[in-house]
Amino acid sequence: MVYDSGYDRIINLKNTEIMKRILTLAIAIMASTSFICSAENGFVINNCPVTPVRQEPSEVSEQVTQLLFGEVCELVERRSSWAKIRSTIDGQEGWVSYKMMIPVDQKEAINLLGERKKAKVDGTVAVPMAVATDMQTGEKRMLTIGTRLSNYTNGTFEVFGKQYQIDPAFVYSLEFLGERLEDPSLRDGFKDAYKVLVNGKEVKGEDVVHVAKQLLNVSYLWGGKNMMGYDCSGFTQTVYSVFGINLLRNAREQVTQGKEVNSLAESQPGDLVFFDHADRDPKATRITHVGMLISPTEVIHCSGCVHVDRIDENGIHLANGEMTHHLAKIKRYL
Repeated sequence: MVYDSGYDRIINLKNTEIMKRILTLAIAIMASTSFICSAENGFVINNCPVTPVRQEPSEVSEQVTQLLFGEVCELVERRSSWAKIRSTIDGQEGWVSYKMMIPVDQKEAINLLGERKKAKVDGTVAVPMAVATDMQTGEKRMLTIGTRLSNYTNGTFEVFGKQYQIDPAFVYSLEFLGERLEDPSLRDGFKDAYKVLVNGKEVKGEDVVHVAKQLLNVSYLWGGKNMMGYDCSGFTQTVYSVFGINLLRNAREQVTQGKEVNSLAESQPGDLVFFDHADRDPKATRITHVGMLISPTEVIHCSGCVHVDRIDENGIHLANGEMTHHLAKIKRYL
């Protein structure tokens, strides 16, 4: 159409400019968000030895936790190269780089988790670091302590169709007796419905402490749960995971699990101790720290690094007598 009127030409020009601006704005929005979609009933497997989980979909965002190799997660949302996941172990949510994941459907996820009503054997890496070899390609993978090995048998395990070989001396064989969790979308952390035999024997507190001591001097790392760095609850969660016991991720969540112990005099090795700041402020009862008892007078915990301190009914004390953490509760998980 040809417009003779100068006014019509001006209006047409203005409309064109407005459409250009709208289109430019739309492209900018699409570029900043890329595509966003929900991922109902989708699952992913972590394909790297350790993957950071972040508060927001950004490499510079705060790390809230980490995933270990083979860990299965619900896929909550996709956003460009990022995926929002929810752990099937502890329910922790956060963002991971999608290229570090392998997508699977719900049926495959259930099979990988190995949830059955009959006895099932898995394995866990029980030393700070171990090497697994892809039996087809010969490629090596470094696996950190606490990594779960599905379908484990005599030094071999399988993750999503790939078979790996690992030195059996570095692995605890876990036999689950009783009913196990069937739906990976459900998370109850510590579960009383079954017990776990480790290398054919019931677990004792001394066994748990032995594993914890292997991590002495590992540095503190916010959100960390591998042998290169832990936070306080990542340390206790990882140690118990070696024995097939799934603790929740944070200290304030772990304190809701297990059985309460009345005093240090009644405690056993491997019991967890939880701390607050009620000694400074009576209202400051929120749990902020967790450690593991070696004895009624010694605690191993990650604060600065994994180390041993003296403890009494008041709390943790440094060598000079200064109290650093106020004792709030003692819990047992065995």
